[in-house]
Amino acid sequence: MPKPADKRDPHLNTSFASASDWDDFVSRQPRGHVLQLAAWGQLKGQFGWEAHRIGAYDSDGERAALVLTRPLPFGLGKMAYVPMGGYASDARQYRLLWREIQRKTGAAFLKVEPGILPESESLDMRAMGFRPSPHRIQPPRTIIIDINENDSAILGRMNQGTRRKIRKSLKSEVRIRAGTRRDLPAFCHLMQETGARNNFGVHNAAYFEQVYELFMPHCGEMLLAERDGELLAALMVFALSETAWYLYGASARTAGNLYASYGIQWAAIQWAKKRGCRFYDMWGAPDHDEAALEAQFRERSDGLWGVYGFKRGWGGELRRGLGAWDKPFNPAVYWAYRAALRVKNRGEVGA
Repeated sequence: MPKPADKRDPHLNTSFASASDWDDFVSRQPRGHVLQLAAWGQLKGQFGWEAHRIGAYDSDGERAALVLTRPLPFGLGKMAYVPMGGYASDARQYRLLWREIQRKTGAAFLKVEPGILPESESLDMRAMGFRPSPHRIQPPRTIIIDINENDSAILGRMNQGTRRKIRKSLKSEVRIRAGTRRDLPAFCHLMQETGARNNFGVHNAAYFEQVYELFMPHCGEMLLAERDGELLAALMVFALSETAWYLYGASARTAGNLYASYGIQWAAIQWAKKRGCRFYDMWGAPDHDEAALEAQFRERSDGLWGVYGFKRGWGGELRRGLGAWDKPFNPAVYWAYRAALRVKNRGEVGA
């Protein structure tokens, strides 16, 4: 693990020498995220992005970010993107980081989604030359459950309906188990079925195969809920340091009466607790305040509205990160990109 800079060391190493060093650095950040791990760069590098691990530490501090780049349409150059990250020890180091990203990627602009800041950190994105972006890739709002307690306390914060459905699922004939590579086709089919039913984008089978290969051996788990050989629900959960993320999940139409989605989610929380996680991030809620969400969730089912009714009952806290911010390096190209967004209304499949 790279250590914070020692100002007395005249032979200071100023880079992250390996993927392991990189991941150690990310894991000890207060908002370290699975989307900043070296393996995430390997994953995205197979699906249209190029990954760059950019960072250093010196006598004044440290700075680092996993940066993804991809070409812009019409030969306009490329964009750079930092998902759920960008880490630095102070404002000066952040400014150095953005300059290094510009120099090393040659991007026309940089998009950063910093995620949820801990109480100990503040980021003035405007002061660093960023502007709010209309183009988000990851959901800015989520629900986070505190799982650093016994099961009774966690269940006690849930609403009555969620507790009842968890218990019914556990008493039913549904069997929940860890999946293997042989289960990937069924998992992918269920993801596609759920995405079509709930009107949200889903990655293809090749993507999930690589997710499994890169993450399941060491910081993730694929769980399946079945009855009599029928797959009722499935999910993938990931963990880093104190947080677990429920990034992908799906359920069959026939899962409802057996509450398989509740049983499998409870199993994922138990998996996260055994890994020592304190928080469970349900990854994604409609980007509205709680009053608006509570007023509309029964009538809406589009996009993340379709899963908010499920997520709201788990006793978590609705949180919002900083959202998406853009830093233009080439203003002419950046404004052409903004104009294209208005015409195309382009969406992304998050994570």
